[in-house]
Amino acid sequence: MQVNNKTTVSEFILLGFSDFDIFENVLFYIALLAYIVCIFGNIAIIIVVILEPSLHTPMYFFITTFAILEIMFVSVTIPKLLALLMQATKTISMLGCFAQMYALNALGETECFLLALMVLDRYLAINNPLRYSAIMTRTFCSELAMLPWLAGFIISFIPTICTTLLEYCGPNEINQFFCDLAPLQNLACSNPLFSNLTTQLAAVLSVVFPFMTIVALYTHIIFTVLKIESTEGKQKAFSTCSSHLIVACLFYCTVIAVYIRPKGSRYDKFLALMYTVVTPTMNPYIYTLRNRDVRNSLRKQFRQLLKLSSKVL
Repeated sequence: MQVNNKTTVSEFILLGFSDFDIFENVLFYIALLAYIVCIFGNIAIIIVVILEPSLHTPMYFFITTFAILEIMFVSVTIPKLLALLMQATKTISMLGCFAQMYALNALGETECFLLALMVLDRYLAINNPLRYSAIMTRTFCSELAMLPWLAGFIISFIPTICTTLLEYCGPNEINQFFCDLAPLQNLACSNPLFSNLTTQLAAVLSVVFPFMTIVALYTHIIFTVLKIESTEGKQKAFSTCSSHLIVACLFYCTVIAVYIRPKGSRYDKFLALMYTVVTPTMNPYIYTLRNRDVRNSLRKQFRQLLKLSSKVL
């Protein structure tokens, strides 16, 4: 009779940045500051767009949706990172690990599709300005905004289930500060081939396809803008796209580097730190500092707040 000595893993250890333990306190305060700045920056954008009637346009509707998504995205990873940096025991339950993995990938893939949708909005505004208002009605914008969420949560469900069904009976240390597909697949005792394939397929559908769509649409937009005769018209057209282009480039560069080759490496957690902490913190300020309409609306709301405060005092 053959005895089965395999033990089932009940929790995982997130190593995080334990190799740099002398810098963990500094990293904690940096991550905490980044989280606070990201949350308040995105909340400010949401409030300004809601209160300012001139910003009730499809472009700012999608920017508001993006701001809500960013708040959810950073809330999946940064609080756990802060806990890991302060705790001596860096464990996470198996259920909590898989839940975080699904939420992270679903929201990340939603962001990929939403960025592509925001380019489509700019494409229609620049290439079909006369029909733009008729096409991008409030109802149609709401329906479009739902598509990235549906696509992101459905596509990420398949590799998550495949990874969850793998057998975990040996090592349980994850060299990352959050639970993700590739590190977990590398820990499995059973063959992760099918899970790896579904992960790569999901990456192609939710990362490569939106990225290629963005490149194709922006190429067409650039050619259209170059045909505009007036310099002022060119500057106005480019100014409405530049902020989004910067945000998309920052996000996709790190995401593609990590997820198109889901084998895992020692450098993935530093790349992951870029797109889970640094980029989301920069995004609301890229949209506000490079957007004249938002800057003017912020000044207007700030002046009104000062007037209200002076009346109260």
